[in-house]
Amino acid sequence: MPPPPLPGKKRRIGVMTSGGDAPGMNGAVRAVVRMSIAKGCEAYAIHEGYEGLVQGGDLIREMKWDDVRGYLSEGGTLIGTARCKAFMQRSGRLTAAKNMVMAGIDALVICGGDGSLTGADTFRKEWQGLLKELVDNNELTSENVAPFQHLNIVGLVGSIDNDMSSTDATIGCYSSLGRICEAVDYIDATAQSHQRAFVIEVMGRHCGWLALMAGVSTGADFVFIPEKPPSENWEAEMCGIITRHRRMGKRKTIVIVAEGAHDLSLNKVTPTRVLELLSNRLHLDTRITTLGHVQRGGGPCAYDRMLSTLQGVEAVEAVLDATPETPTPVICVIENKIVRKPLLKAVEDTLAVAKAIQAKDFARAMHLRDAEFAEYHNAYMTTTATDQPEKTLAKDKQMRIGIIHVGAPAGGMNAATRAAVAYCLTRGHTPVALHNGFPGLCRHHDDEPVGSVREMSWLDVEGWVSKGGSEIGTNRALPSEDMPKTAWCFEHYKIDALFIVGGFEAFTAVSELRKARAQYRAFQIPIALLPATISNNVPGTEYSIGSDTCLNALVGYCDAIKQSASASRRRVFVVETQGGKSGYIATIAGLSIGATAVYTPEEGISIRMLARDIEHLRSSFAKDRGQTKAGKLILRNEHASETYTTEVIANMIKEEAKGRFESRHAIPGHVQQGGTPSPMDRCRAIRLAVRCIEFLEGSASKSKQELTADPMSVVVIGIKGASVVFGAMETVEKEETNWKERRPKDESWLQLKRIVDTLSGRPKAEDCCESCGKAK
Repeated sequence: MPPPPLPGKKRRIGVMTSGGDAPGMNGAVRAVVRMSIAKGCEAYAIHEGYEGLVQGGDLIREMKWDDVRGYLSEGGTLIGTARCKAFMQRSGRLTAAKNMVMAGIDALVICGGDGSLTGADTFRKEWQGLLKELVDNNELTSENVAPFQHLNIVGLVGSIDNDMSSTDATIGCYSSLGRICEAVDYIDATAQSHQRAFVIEVMGRHCGWLALMAGVSTGADFVFIPEKPPSENWEAEMCGIITRHRRMGKRKTIVIVAEGAHDLSLNKVTPTRVLELLSNRLHLDTRITTLGHVQRGGGPCAYDRMLSTLQGVEAVEAVLDATPETPTPVICVIENKIVRKPLLKAVEDTLAVAKAIQAKDFARAMHLRDAEFAEYHNAYMTTTATDQPEKTLAKDKQMRIGIIHVGAPAGGMNAATRAAVAYCLTRGHTPVALHNGFPGLCRHHDDEPVGSVREMSWLDVEGWVSKGGSEIGTNRALPSEDMPKTAWCFEHYKIDALFIVGGFEAFTAVSELRKARAQYRAFQIPIALLPATISNNVPGTEYSIGSDTCLNALVGYCDAIKQSASASRRRVFVVETQGGKSGYIATIAGLSIGATAVYTPEEGISIRMLARDIEHLRSSFAKDRGQTKAGKLILRNEHASETYTTEVIANMIKEEAKGRFESRHAIPGHVQQGGTPSPMDRCRAIRLAVRCIEFLEGSASKSKQELTADPMSVVVIGIKGASVVFGAMETVEKEETNWKERRPKDESWLQLKRIVDTLSGRPKAEDCCESCGKAK
């Protein structure tokens, strides 16, 4: 007999992974299981994908809170995945339906690719017919199936190829891209040493996202993707670009080929064919590297942990919100926003891409990919080869564009500068690097033999895309330290527009320049700020370049710490994070590592809060009966409290533990600024930098009076929700900025703090005794 249904809107929610494995799938399983339990539902893992659904028995198991402990950092899928021919037949789906009813499962969350999700929707459509057939066959009674007349299904896209339309990213794609970029970065060194060419084949049978983004992230010379084949004369075109690069002084050549690459006639473009061209026609010492399943393996990056967690939480919410009439949703991400979209439409658009490619309608294939895909392709094509006469502007539209870094270094600053310089040269502008911030400009502009104001060539910046830090130097000092000299330098070096890359200091610098326009004509020019700071505390945007690199570094550090804590079993680490007076880094890292608690400046720390958390630790360790992966982490932002420092909290926990468990503190410090920028920071830096220079060149024909009167002549670029936007600095300064705390007034990520607490099982204040912290 199946168990009786749960009361009210509560559900028994099954979760399964299907299709190819992808880093982050385990994070999705963990989130679904724990959010289901937190909502009063029951959670079941269906092992081995659809095969488990058909086989039933021990492959369908109820999951408890601690069953998913340690899942976040694991690669692959711990509940397994397998191809299942039986489920493709109605008879197999009939058996699967019976197994679900017998387990009492009335909702299903499936993490997989388009094939897996299409099968799930078919299952839902057939559901009532399958139940009727089971009753007619006397396998179940009408009473058995009565509570299960409606099956709710929610899709999560787990795919390293990022091949699902309607979403900017799929679970696992950025981890895979990270593997590729790491491999290409390593290959770069040997290619540079020997002046070699390398042809690198990456995954992507019907989708070129990995190849394109790897090309953008590594500065590859040529990229082959299925959606946008090269011209009919591609052999000569590729050889021409590579020859020009070599003549400019470039010592290495990287060509990236998606496994599904072809020419305009759909003839396959193989790495071997490319090698023959480079070897025979250009006489380059060429090698082929096929990365294969290395791209799929390993643990998930910080972004995939965050994405899988947030989408898993949203999937449970979608199950509980669903009615019998609700179309099956798939959980997507657009820019920074988690959204629900109709599953069938997403699958339909995805399949339409392959059909468009087969029909040689490549314009439609590009259109069916998300807008971000086409924008990245355009940015790559504009910045990979700067000698494109057809893109050069008329002389009267060409500008001298100053490029300056302000504030602390952040991963992606150099990638943004490289993209800006390449775009400027392609369009006929003169990029001028202002080295070492505003002090460098004022004090060293006329140094001999080389001053701090330098016109940049493509070869100067060509190798910067993967470099961390700031190659042109950065400084926290503001222009107000010597505003007259800053204005004189702008006039003297004929700066027509300014592109600033940096954090809150850069934001403040732009504000000062804007306000000084009335006094100094030199500042009556278009100015664009690209936020770049690990703290992600710049008003006008929800994402700053460098924050993803920081998160990857911090999550890697915490994984190592947690391993130590788990090996000792009964140990807590209190880890101090950077982030200024914004708790963004601490919160997202907490979400990505499964922190027990996160302390932020926005919320502060009180003695009652510490009492609750210490009591929660006592309770957790008391229940621990020899389980593995029992180490615990608490994250504390460096400015969360002046009194309760990281060391003080660790000592308080140690004192209150009374020997039942241990406590240590750890401070990663500047390790969090990261070394090599993450692929996401590289890609977004390039895309947003190109947008900024496009914005600046749009003001080339405006007079100084027009620019001064136009609030949109001084802007900050940002990602807000599902859009990339330019915000007028004057408005952002007045309406969106908390100047005292050096952060935005409205921080979109604050809502995620609740999810961190829910998934860690951290007790709510109202559920605990105010004096002792114990649960009521």
